[in-house]
Amino acid sequence: MNYLIFALRLMIWLLLTADFGLVNLAIGILVSLLLPQGRRGRATLWQWLSTLGKVVMAVPRAYIQAIEMIVRPHPHEAIVREPVDPTRAPGLIFLDIFTITFTPKTIVLHYNEEGWFEVHQLVEHRPEK
Repeated sequence: MNYLIFALRLMIWLLLTADFGLVNLAIGILVSLLLPQGRRGRATLWQWLSTLGKVVMAVPRAYIQAIEMIVRPHPHEAIVREPVDPTRAPGLIFLDIFTITFTPKTIVLHYNEEGWFEVHQLVEHRPEK
């Protein structure tokens, strides 16, 4: 197994469970090893680093959005399509979906393999139709 993929899976497990205890770490290692190995679609190191940078930047953005929602609620909703490269590696597509869904104002509703995400967003102003 690729060590980068293993570390990424374990990091996502620990982020999702928010528990760094020994038992949870052991479960995370087991889950990381048992998840199926995807062999199609290779990504370059630059693509991985770029996507991981977006994941790291999503954490402060999530806190900022949560505070905005408390201070100034967003009463309107919009469903938008965001483009994605259909030749992108499956692991990077998963991280894109994780990054979008991690922030409180957005969630991915659908991924179309033809090249777009359907994203539900909370917005301040009613979207124009």
